[in-house]
Amino acid sequence: MVASASRGPFKADVVGSLLRPAKIHEARSKLAAGSATRDDVWKVETDSVDEAVGLQKEVGLQVCTDGEYHRRHWFVDFVERIDGVGFAGGLPTRFQTEAGFIEFSPPKVITTGKLRRTQSLAVDDFKDLKPLADKAGLMPKQPIPSPTLVHFRSGDPGVDKKAYPDITEYYHDLAQVYRDEIKALYDAGCRYIQIDETNFPFLCDPNMHDHVRSIGEDPIKLQVKYKNLINAVTKDRPADLTIAMHMCRGNHESAWAASGAYDFVAEVAFGELDIDAFFLEYDTERAGTFEPLKHMSKNKTAVLGLVTSKKPELESKDLLKRRIDEACKYVPLERLALSPQCGFASTIGGNKLTVDQEKAKLRLVVDTAREVWG
Repeated sequence: MVASASRGPFKADVVGSLLRPAKIHEARSKLAAGSATRDDVWKVETDSVDEAVGLQKEVGLQVCTDGEYHRRHWFVDFVERIDGVGFAGGLPTRFQTEAGFIEFSPPKVITTGKLRRTQSLAVDDFKDLKPLADKAGLMPKQPIPSPTLVHFRSGDPGVDKKAYPDITEYYHDLAQVYRDEIKALYDAGCRYIQIDETNFPFLCDPNMHDHVRSIGEDPIKLQVKYKNLINAVTKDRPADLTIAMHMCRGNHESAWAASGAYDFVAEVAFGELDIDAFFLEYDTERAGTFEPLKHMSKNKTAVLGLVTSKKPELESKDLLKRRIDEACKYVPLERLALSPQCGFASTIGGNKLTVDQEKAKLRLVVDTAREVWG
């Protein structure tokens, strides 16, 4: 039975990916070498998911994910299963660390035909997680990449004109793909979904605006297009389904891709997106102040990502409490919660810390939340 406070977001919550154990890397290497099948790898991943659920229960969380162990990359495995989606090489991206830069090229997504959902995008992953979460008494949460990912990397020029002479039909079909997947997740017992969104926070970085203009878009008008797309996805969802959004500025092997305060998107994102909660990166000054939270409308919850997943050093509990107090100037305490700033392994290699350090971070989130909210 799921814990009594069974509706997300939880006062102590988790974003998604966890560091993958060595046996997953070994199994995937065997698959690449032809000495293992995908079924062999899936079994190893499932065993690891069971351990990941145990880890999340051990640190005191009431919610869990599968650590994204069935994925090799936070969005690719999901997006590539959509009919009509293709990849056109990489999109060169300069990720940054305090020590310097990392060049990484995530796939450039294009649309080659009509967009349809004819297979599971994440439902199989959730069906694997749910019985393990139920056995542990935790609420299973399913992260999915935002639909804006399908458009942003190539824009309208990346959409096949024969399939979509009218771009409004493209947005309609893309939203329908996601609505179909969300319904399938709900039918499988999922009551807590997290949309992982990079493009709203990327728009907070003036350096990203050149890319936006290169795909024929305006940085302000694109926010409205993406707001309408996401609201079409979440429209008419069941009353007992929580849909949250994680806003991320990039997370690859402890590096980030963008910087910039939420001010540029706050009115549209926090005020107009039909989302129940926002998981917000607030682990460094790159995210700016809490002031944009004043645009958080209705009963939305702001989950403060004050504990970084990019560094091993453990934050001070007193500092976390002071920052929560600062956020209370703009959002009441009862509409705030706490989480890590991001997942620990958005890409398969993972961030630069150990599993013990990962556990310490998660335990800090739980312990701090207990002291703040009881």
